[in-house]
Amino acid sequence: MVTDQHIRQYQREGYTIVPQLLGPADLSEMTEYINGYIERQTARGVRPEHLDKPHCHDRHFLDLCSKPATLDAVERFIGPNIVLFSCHIICKAKGDGLAVPWHQDAIYWPLEPMEVITLWLAIDDSTEANGCMQVIPGTHTAGPIEHVEIEHAESKVLHRGVPSHLVDASRLVNCLIPRGGCSFHAPYLIHGSAPNTSNHRRCGFTMRFMPPETRLIREGPLSKWFKDHPLFLLRGADRRGVNTYLSPRDVMSRAEQDGF
Repeated sequence: MVTDQHIRQYQREGYTIVPQLLGPADLSEMTEYINGYIERQTARGVRPEHLDKPHCHDRHFLDLCSKPATLDAVERFIGPNIVLFSCHIICKAKGDGLAVPWHQDAIYWPLEPMEVITLWLAIDDSTEANGCMQVIPGTHTAGPIEHVEIEHAESKVLHRGVPSHLVDASRLVNCLIPRGGCSFHAPYLIHGSAPNTSNHRRCGFTMRFMPPETRLIREGPLSKWFKDHPLFLLRGADRRGVNTYLSPRDVMSRAEQDGF
């Protein structure tokens, strides 16, 4: 569960780790479904680090993002009205998992204000050996940093990152998270991860949540990616009406897609 100490650390350092979020039943369901999804997508030639927005075409991922334990934890950070902005499976295969360069999530998102939180759920134990997330504590207060093209981008999940001279890597913290635990991090926090060169897979399920007062800007430089991006109000109400939402019923289930 999320404690006051977690909240204080998040506010002070831009991240916090909750060692256990989901109970055995929820974790088993999530693991089984995500493993099946990874297997189907990699069979189509998709890298397991790049399984972005699965909830847009598979309704069950909305159920996975709506677990009471998850929303109860998120509520401690952003309040009782909770919007799912996006989700992403980032799975690093054993011995072949790509690195993630130092970056800020916020530069990829047209949100105003930039009030959004990322929950990174460990489907596998996340260790230093298998490429756990690394953070630079306290960098979440610096605001946006211009990202640049990085070298050897073919071996990275992202092609752009924070310039190396702006990252004090001596301060990095490895986010060691046991299976079923999670981390929370802020949108401007500088973070990344090393490749997975171990004999153990490292899979994480990333969920991004925001209060309904945060507006998704659908026009502008990022409209190619966000003009039709769906939002889902998972808990509470939107009293200001700054966004539009889909219902989970608007997203097909896997059974419907398969014609069952």
